[in-house]
Amino acid sequence: MSLAHIAKGKISRLDGPQVVFNPRDTNYQLYLEIAGVPQIVLNEPVDAVLNASARKVYTVPSGGLFVSPIVGTPRILQGRVKEITDGWLTLNCGVIVNVQLPDDAGAVELANGEIAAGSLVNVVLQPGASFTTKV
Repeated sequence: MSLAHIAKGKISRLDGPQVVFNPRDTNYQLYLEIAGVPQIVLNEPVDAVLNASARKVYTVPSGGLFVSPIVGTPRILQGRVKEITDGWLTLNCGVIVNVQLPDDAGAVELANGEIAAGSLVNVVLQPGASFTTKV
């Protein structure tokens, strides 16, 4: 896995089957499902892999990089595509997230051009964004 797929931050809390992940250089507190058997150490720097599934993807002409909500389970991501491959894209939205594209071609709206490296996209997520530590 390339460095483009790694999110850096710390885990501030375990909450049952979820972690609260604080990406580096942000105020985000992302509630993420635990995937696999990650090594979890609280409040220490960690390299993580964040995965999510898209419900809808829009290309957008302008705007900032963000995760919404700032505190809680991520529902919307907006950011620049770092890489797109095999039905997945790696998105920089203030934190690096790997997003599985929807199977339904109608769920991808290309009003502002094709999705490619450097494109700005807005992604509405399915529930269940996940966290694991880098292997």
